[in-house]
Amino acid sequence: MTLILGIDPGSRKCGYGLVSASGNNLQYVASGVIRVETLEFPDRLQAIFANLCDVIREFGPDEAAVEEVFVGKSMSSALKLGHARGVAMVACSSHQLPIHEYAARKVKQALVGTGVADKSQMQQMIKTMLKLSALPKEDAADALCVAVCHAHTRHTLIRLAGVRHGRRGRMRSLP
Repeated sequence: MTLILGIDPGSRKCGYGLVSASGNNLQYVASGVIRVETLEFPDRLQAIFANLCDVIREFGPDEAAVEEVFVGKSMSSALKLGHARGVAMVACSSHQLPIHEYAARKVKQALVGTGVADKSQMQQMIKTMLKLSALPKEDAADALCVAVCHAHTRHTLIRLAGVRHGRRGRMRSLP
């Protein structure tokens, strides 16, 4: 069983979600949103770091998955997002967590089947997949989606590592 911490970084709100994965079996553990919009920017970064470190100490995840930066509205917003993402990654690396990065498009594709799914589709899908009683908050849902994307990717890579190509390109199991 592997405990995966998914992070949806943001300079005003940072979502996190924890999923336990064993093969194809996924189980919701926890999720939340670190809200820092009322603080000055340097204090926001410190609060994100401190809160993520608290989450890591409390739950002891085995791996982390972080959404990559995308340039949306403006370059200034992308830079701030990059700072928040960097702080999240340092929180993980300071606790020796392996970090895996996923583009938002790949996360959407892994969960909904299309890289252009909207936030409500993602919330609904994560609610269904993890058998949640209610829709998680948007940023928490995004973080759970990143964790589930990593769980699926990890499971596929493990399965492929146990298979090799035989003659004529056919796949066969390793002895």
